[in-house]
Amino acid sequence: MIREHPWLEPFTWDFVTAQNRILCEGKSAHHGSTSDGHDACKAVWEEQATKAMGLYDAIETCRKSHRMAPFTNFNGNTFSAIARTMVKRLRLDPEMDYKARSLAGHIVAGVAGEEETEAFRLLCVRLGV
Repeated sequence: MIREHPWLEPFTWDFVTAQNRILCEGKSAHHGSTSDGHDACKAVWEEQATKAMGLYDAIETCRKSHRMAPFTNFNGNTFSAIARTMVKRLRLDPEMDYKARSLAGHIVAGVAGEEETEAFRLLCVRLGV
């Protein structure tokens, strides 16, 4: 049974924006909002942020947010970092932590295959998160 939790609550939209700004500054890239995706993504994020959900659903929200491309650069890195932080808070043993954070980041970035995505979903079920 999945214990639902407001996984995204600590990550306000201001936090998400600051995370993206820091990533852009670190690579000397432009930080800014996109006209197509920013407002829609912000609305979705703020709606989802207070909802209790399973970890897999929170990771899916990060993946969908990445695809909405709210920022001019580093959308995948921004939302993958948030996903990996949520997994880190599970305090898994070091090997499992590494694997789960890697899977979550790949799912958000859109590079995980069906097998990897299903492995992460099953891990969440097994852990009850």
